[in-house]
Amino acid sequence: MGGQTAKAAPPSPVLEKPWREINWRFEFGCNVSFLISKKQDALDYVNNYKPYIKDQQLRILLHGAVGAGKSSFINSVQSVLRGRMCTEALTDTNSKDCFTKEYTTYKIQKGSPETFYPFVLNDIMGLSKDKGVLVDDIKLAFKGHVMDDYKFNPESKLSVDDPFYNEAPTANDRVHLLVCVVPADKLPCMSDEVKKKIRDVRVEASRLGRVTQSQKYNKCGVRVPTKIFLTDMIQKMQNRGIPQVAVLTKVDLACPEVGKDLKNVYRSKYLKEMMEQFSSDVGIPVNCIFPVKNYHEKINFNDDVDSLILSALKHIIDFGDDFINRRIHNVYH
Repeated sequence: MGGQTAKAAPPSPVLEKPWREINWRFEFGCNVSFLISKKQDALDYVNNYKPYIKDQQLRILLHGAVGAGKSSFINSVQSVLRGRMCTEALTDTNSKDCFTKEYTTYKIQKGSPETFYPFVLNDIMGLSKDKGVLVDDIKLAFKGHVMDDYKFNPESKLSVDDPFYNEAPTANDRVHLLVCVVPADKLPCMSDEVKKKIRDVRVEASRLGRVTQSQKYNKCGVRVPTKIFLTDMIQKMQNRGIPQVAVLTKVDLACPEVGKDLKNVYRSKYLKEMMEQFSSDVGIPVNCIFPVKNYHEKINFNDDVDSLILSALKHIIDFGDDFINRRIHNVYH
């Protein structure tokens, strides 16, 4: 009794300080009475985004395992930006197979019904061990060859003679950023086959490399005339070096501490280790992985949910815009 020693307290499941900073709802300024809405700052950033090229449209392609929450993420982004709950991208909580079967482009209304944000989100069939979208079809989507409403066939890729094959994609048809959506609650048991497919998609996107200085000269070392070079490069370069990020959904279901308080998302030791392991498995850097909670149950807005979605969206837009600007620089210099 008197000689018994007290058992050491178990280690805390959360870090003392968050390992990544995020702007939550409010932050105090120099004057305590002055509140700055950081959520509004992020929302304003997205609202004010305009590509450098007139009429350019930033195309964001979402892919990932079946049931990852791709459609729910699209609905959540639309909801936050429009200030009302949106369910345009249909979801099915009971389906064990992929509910999304077709290639679908989602425009987000901005103000009037005729005005839209200068970026679109594309949803595709999910990846799975035995079925799901083919990596070859995702490659075709990269290059803008897949038309809206094309129904994916897990057995064969889109053929050039199919009416849904786009023979002459424009700059707006091509993908400018790839988002891998993964469910945090199911990630520990994700099959190696699905992880391999995610890696394969990543490799194919990365393989579409940049234009080098040597490509501006012919085999004899003579500089290619500008018009010929531009014609060739615009055809070859529109979809090169696609940047990639990952969105980690259902974080509240994966970690009890985050379920209690979403602000623990960057204090959770478990989620941090999960993101590091996923980064190691598929090659997406940790600073390109963004945890979120989708609106799939709630009917009212939550500032913490909004903050994570806007944080992810802001970085997605930044990376996609960097790609577009880099493409312009490579083509014209």
